[in-house]
Amino acid sequence: MFSDVSLNLAPGSFQFLTGPSGAGKTTLLKLCYGELRATSGHVRLFGQNAREMGRDEVALARRKIGVVHQDCQFLDHLPVAENIALPLTVAGRAQEAGDYLEDLLRWVGLAHQAGQLPPELSGGERQRAALARAVIISPDVIIADEPTGNIDWEMSQRLLRLLIELNKMGKAVLIATHDMNLIRTAKTQVQSRVLRLNNRRLQAAGVDL
Repeated sequence: MFSDVSLNLAPGSFQFLTGPSGAGKTTLLKLCYGELRATSGHVRLFGQNAREMGRDEVALARRKIGVVHQDCQFLDHLPVAENIALPLTVAGRAQEAGDYLEDLLRWVGLAHQAGQLPPELSGGERQRAALARAVIISPDVIIADEPTGNIDWEMSQRLLRLLIELNKMGKAVLIATHDMNLIRTAKTQVQSRVLRLNNRRLQAAGVDL
């Protein structure tokens, strides 16, 4: 599907992936976090060839990657706090949540919603909960697929600030987005690279974005 695509998510890098609908942004992201396997070319997850990795090895690698989906799914019968802590629970590390979970809820502005069920949250609150869930495992890489697609501008900026804070902690951040205003705003706050996916190729986008 792709041709001449080269992408490196180096520690501390902040990158945007843009391009027309259907260009393959989500597919490229899935290759980056091991959801899909490339049938040709080379994809390496933390130095390992993804095609040669077993299921357990991919699962271990994905624990270093926090993913925020555009349509974030939660277990509606569990409170927000338990949904956010779920990656730790699945990894057998539930005991590590504790104070860190409380700090994380405050950081994303959801301390008062901790006991609510996901259907009670607004779109912006759901996106912030999704970000908290993605970072509770202290990943090295944050990948977000259209994280601001369903929320208003004020909430988009808040989410962007959280992602910039994570980047300043040394995390690699990759955001797929159609929102040029979001990219322009980010460029005033953090050194970032913009990549455009078009006609199966990845190109560095111009500074006029």
